[in-house]
Amino acid sequence: MKATRIFRFFSIFITLTIFLAADIVAQSGETSSLEGKKVLFVWGGWPGHEPEQTKDIFVPWMRSEGAEVIVSDSLGIYTDAEFMSSLDLVVQIWTMGQITGEQEKGLLEAVRSGVGIAGWHGGLGDAFRNNTEYQFMVGGQWVAHPGGVIDYTVNIVDRKDQVTRGLNDFDMHSEQYYMHVDPNVNVLVTTTFSGDHAPWIDGAVMPVVWKKYYGEGRVYYNSLGHVAADFEVPEALELMKRGIIWAAESRYAEHEKWLQPVYPE
Repeated sequence: MKATRIFRFFSIFITLTIFLAADIVAQSGETSSLEGKKVLFVWGGWPGHEPEQTKDIFVPWMRSEGAEVIVSDSLGIYTDAEFMSSLDLVVQIWTMGQITGEQEKGLLEAVRSGVGIAGWHGGLGDAFRNNTEYQFMVGGQWVAHPGGVIDYTVNIVDRKDQVTRGLNDFDMHSEQYYMHVDPNVNVLVTTTFSGDHAPWIDGAVMPVVWKKYYGEGRVYYNSLGHVAADFEVPEALELMKRGIIWAAESRYAEHEKWLQPVYPE
């Protein structure tokens, strides 16, 4: 009888431990993974942002994480509705250029239905300048980089999010993007302008990394990554990798909710 009670006690203890561990992991967001995800990587546009070189950074990494990655250097793939609906994630690096109405419709409908999208710098935040609905999806549009390639500091403002947890502020030598930003995005990382190159923006705090939704689709944007070498900065690379993983969970994770800008104190 005593042995039976001990066995029952340990059975209950083990069960509670498993449930508690699962709850902790779920709350931390660390269950996110690229394993088994279907990803479309689309690259092209202005070559100055080194889309092919960055493809060679992120595509091998995503595959090493277990993702099925389809690579395309044509926007025409966005018109294949059946294929687009089969995806978990789109990663796009396509600066400027033009997108047809049919191509834009295919991309936007996929994201609205739950396909995640992630990208960086001009490849997502300065693509298709004439397409305002596309910009509505992204949550912002590049408008200036005062001084060109300069030294500046990147500040982590939300240290609890799974994308930023454990990361510290860091320095960049690159373009400091000045953006027009949707006021309803979840800002994780910012930078502050000095005014050295445009005095009227001295002290302006600008979002660098944000998350948002477009319909049911997760949208992740990171303004770093002017050239492939920018991702030699460990924090810049890690922010992009984590954002890709977050966006890839669009169809599977609980919908994060916010109704107004989130600028953590």
